[in-house]
Amino acid sequence: MNAGLANAFAAFICWGLFPLYFQFITHVPSLEVVLHRSVWALLLVLGILAWQKRWAWLRDSLRRPKQLATFLLSGLLLWVNWLVYVYAAQTGHVVEASLGYFINPLVSVLLGVLVLRERLKPVQWAAVVLAACGVAWLTAVAGRPPWIALTLAFSFGVYGLIRKTASLGALEGLALENLLLAPVVVPALAWWTWAHEGSVLRSGDAALIGWILLSGPLTAAPLLFFAAAARRLPLATLGLVQYLSPTLQLILGVWLFHEPFDSQRLLGFALIWCGLALVSAQALGLMPRLGRAVARG
Repeated sequence: MNAGLANAFAAFICWGLFPLYFQFITHVPSLEVVLHRSVWALLLVLGILAWQKRWAWLRDSLRRPKQLATFLLSGLLLWVNWLVYVYAAQTGHVVEASLGYFINPLVSVLLGVLVLRERLKPVQWAAVVLAACGVAWLTAVAGRPPWIALTLAFSFGVYGLIRKTASLGALEGLALENLLLAPVVVPALAWWTWAHEGSVLRSGDAALIGWILLSGPLTAAPLLFFAAAARRLPLATLGLVQYLSPTLQLILGVWLFHEPFDSQRLLGFALIWCGLALVSAQALGLMPRLGRAVARG
């Protein structure tokens, strides 16, 4: 497995298991959680950069208004994605969040074709069609616009495109995103903590404080994996590998959190899994062997 795929798998497994983490901080408001995630992730990446003495990029970035605007946009998209995802995980909508990340690879594939002029192989097109049918069916079964799913899908799809075409590396890019938001995020967290007696002050619970502080590494690690993968893989490939994350979320939502999941929803997910099976077979080099086996048979 090449480095791009290894980073992609690491990122999406982390995100797939993320709902488990939010069960430990269920009573912390979503906005407060996201404020903490942003601040502690920033401190972590700045600490890594300081340890590695990697600061030359920052001076160059500050001289490029277009680059600053690009990373400000990616930071805002990431913030929207975090806020909606935390809300979904804390309010019993993990299955709908998984739907959003099943839609997201389709958004990534569409952006790859339309913006980056990437070309899909026939097997990948077949997988996309199957996944699109599954997502359309799941949307119809829900009987309402799946706003959580759609917000997660489009915010992260555009974020992935920006990070793939950005000039900075994974660590530097994440640091710049959070640095640009820090003038708003840090005062907001301070105000929330004092005006609303934030969870760190109110609870006095060492375990809860530890879980909140852990949000930094848990936020930064998969994002760094993802950014590294995005720079090494075609956007279409990255988008299709991304199905791993919502599959894990779905399993947690149905079997651990006991969210509703009937036979109609199962049909939609089955179509998506068939598409994932095609892509996996192609990525593993099994399609030529299957073709030769069929020809001999």
